[in-house]
Amino acid sequence: MKTRNFLYSQKVAPYVFVLPFILSFAVFWIYPLITAFTMSFQKITPSATDWAGLNNYIKLLKDKVFIQAVTNSAKYMFFTLVLLIPFPMIFAVLMDSNIVKAKGVWKALLYMPALTSVVISGTLFRLMFSEYKTGQMNVIAQALGFGTYKWLKNDWSGMLALLILACWRWTGVNMLYFLSGLKAIDTSLYEAADIDGASPIQKFFYVTLPLLKPTTIYVLTISVYAGLAMFLESYMLWAGNSSPNNIGLTIVGYLYKRGIEKNDMGYACAVGVILLLVALIINFAQLILNGTFKKEED
Repeated sequence: MKTRNFLYSQKVAPYVFVLPFILSFAVFWIYPLITAFTMSFQKITPSATDWAGLNNYIKLLKDKVFIQAVTNSAKYMFFTLVLLIPFPMIFAVLMDSNIVKAKGVWKALLYMPALTSVVISGTLFRLMFSEYKTGQMNVIAQALGFGTYKWLKNDWSGMLALLILACWRWTGVNMLYFLSGLKAIDTSLYEAADIDGASPIQKFFYVTLPLLKPTTIYVLTISVYAGLAMFLESYMLWAGNSSPNNIGLTIVGYLYKRGIEKNDMGYACAVGVILLLVALIINFAQLILNGTFKKEED
């Protein structure tokens, strides 16, 4: 009876309900994080584990392949932010207006790519950007009077293929985020703007854009992480983790290469810690700049 009263008390019950989340968070996030951080200071081989101190991190600073992987991930993140925030926002505004007809059909068409497996979509795009004349992009290039091109063997065209794949998959998802943000805006504000004679452009910049700020910050935050943590798209596009001159190698791809392919888990953990720190620094910086942590004035 005492145990039942204890569990059903108003003070204890909330902790009982959140306990499963706390346990899963500790087991599947906190513990692996601490373990990975510890392993980043070790040299791990199949036969022994030795303390390496800062050697893995010092080695990273001189590792040209790692620096290239960071550069590739940074470029991919930057361009996905440029493409996958403004355009889905514009599409969401159009979907929320009376301009577009058959909105349900367009929403389904734009969201459908997100339901496609990355393995399947990556394979399809690899075939589309094939260097052979039967590849879809080369078919289009030849129809326009250009010759065939080795799309996945050059830096700019390889990044272009990755960005097209990213836009194809995630435009519809981000559009739905912005649509949900638009539904939370009070329509009386638009009515007041109409009374004041505001144009559609003025309503977008002075009503829609400021009130979409929480949604924009959320999409920006998850996009920064997604851009830096991208791996499977690149892996499938180049049919492995070895692209020509490492033009498609990402930070996570390099972590996989060192940890799984070369069995150097200590060094791979150091790469993972750097990735985590970079993602945290960028996201905290943009959250501070956007005023997320400012206290509201009374």
